[in-house]
Amino acid sequence: MRKILIFLLSFGIIASLVIGLLFRQWIWGANVKKDISKTEFKIPSGSSYDDVFKLLKKKKILYNYASFDFLAGVMKYKKNKVAPGRYILKPGMSNRELISMFRAGLQTPLNITFNNVRTVEELVGKISHYIEADSTEIVELLHDSSYIADLGYNKYNILTMFIPNTYQFFWNTDPEDFIERMKKEHDKFWNEERRKKAKNIGLKPDEVFTLASIVEKETLAKEEKPVIASVYLNRLKRDMLLQADPTVVYAAKDFGLQRVLNKHLKIDSPYNTYKNKGLPPGPICMPDVGTIDSVLNAKDTDYLFFCAKPNGHGRHAFAKTNRQHVNNANKYRRWLNKNKIN
Repeated sequence: MRKILIFLLSFGIIASLVIGLLFRQWIWGANVKKDISKTEFKIPSGSSYDDVFKLLKKKKILYNYASFDFLAGVMKYKKNKVAPGRYILKPGMSNRELISMFRAGLQTPLNITFNNVRTVEELVGKISHYIEADSTEIVELLHDSSYIADLGYNKYNILTMFIPNTYQFFWNTDPEDFIERMKKEHDKFWNEERRKKAKNIGLKPDEVFTLASIVEKETLAKEEKPVIASVYLNRLKRDMLLQADPTVVYAAKDFGLQRVLNKHLKIDSPYNTYKNKGLPPGPICMPDVGTIDSVLNAKDTDYLFFCAKPNGHGRHAFAKTNRQHVNNANKYRRWLNKNKIN
């Protein structure tokens, strides 16, 4: 009888140790597969625990799903509201680490970079690759006249609210939060110094952005941008037509157009600066920050004209008088004809 009791007691102790070690392994042992690199795991908004569990299974992330499910119950993750977001899972993470991260909503932000776009739709198309929000919802908000009016914009100049840069966002950022963040970044960019410079050249921030968009499409040469900006500013001061070819290209909606012809100059559009004085009602693209600052720091010149140089690799010939400009333009036209550029 004594032997039986000793055996049972020993068996109980061993069993307890095994169960304890198993339970410890379930809690602290590695359960995220070690043969995977850092994994991006997205929990959509409105997900339940069951949805999370199914996603983990679908992506084949864990060694043991029963242990995760058991500990999720012990740690009350099943009963808590699931925090959506983008989480980075590291190889070898334990169930406790994984559940603690999910439960606390410790998601990893991502970088969103945008620049060089022409329209709201194109901008949103880029953004939608990064965040959960539906692109249609964002576009609808940016086309909602009442909503954007409250922000201080209209359908023509709403693009000026977006300052090209790289920003950190959480994946599950909703459309309104995204737009509100962009408004804050816009206001931060237009600090007192920049606003003062804009006032000194007689423009509002959105008008600086619009002029910069024209300069952006006129040249890739950084050293030319402040000079080209000065030409347009001089023409604005003299109440002259800007006669900017990039605005005609935008009006024609033919962004592959290499040569602006007389027929294009007759296009009836508020963006056609050959027909309408002043700046167009909004930007024709999203200029980079350097170009915006080139307008704010435009050169002090007497130039009123410029045109591309023959085989000038994007550089321009500047002129103070119409006669000088006609001579420069004729040289360029002959070069275009010679090289059969239409």
